Amino acid sequence: MGSVLADAVKPDAPAKAVTMNYHDGSSRVVYDSDIERPYPDGKLIVSRTDLDGMITHVNDAFVEISGYTEEELIGKPHYILRHPDMPKAAYNDLWGTVEAGNKWHGYVKNLCKDGSHYWVYATVVPNVRHGKTVGFTSVRRKPSRSKIDAARAQYADMTANEDK
Repeated sequence: MGSVLADAVKPDAPAKAVTMNYHDGSSRVVYDSDIERPYPDGKLIVSRTDLDGMITHVNDAFVEISGYTEEELIGKPHYILRHPDMPKAAYNDLWGTVEAGNKWHGYVKNLCKDGSHYWVYATVVPNVRHGKTVGFTSVRRKPSRSKIDAARAQYADMTANEDK
C-alpha cells in the first residue's frame, strides 16, 4: 500500500498538472511551471533518509530552495521532490547503487513546492552504523550548465518510452 501524500497546491504561475505515480503504489498531482530556480552559490543541500526513503533530516539550504518547511519535509518520502522529467531508470540506478552499499553520483532535476524546479549534482551514500546500513545521506552541489544540458537531453530520451 502506498503512502498518502496530498496533491500539490496549484501555484499562482501558469503550470501544467501532472499525475505522478511512485514506486510504492501512491500517486499525486503535481504542478510544473517550467521555471528554473538558480542553485544557491556557495551552499550544499543536505538531507538524510531512513531505509525506506523517508526524510529524517534536512538542512536550511534544502528548505530554502525546495520551498517546503522543515515540518512539511520530515517524515515524507524523498520522492515528494521528484520532477516529472526525471526518468524512473535514474532512481532505479540510484537505489540499486546505494542499497548495494556504494556511493552514487548524478544530476537530478527536483520539483519545488511552488512548481518551479532546480538542478543539482547529487552524491548519495549509505549511512552505516555497526556494520549495518541504517539510512542514506544526499549532498547536493551546484551543477555545471553543460552537464545540466547533457542530462536534460539524456533524460528526455530515457523518459520518451517509459510509463510515468
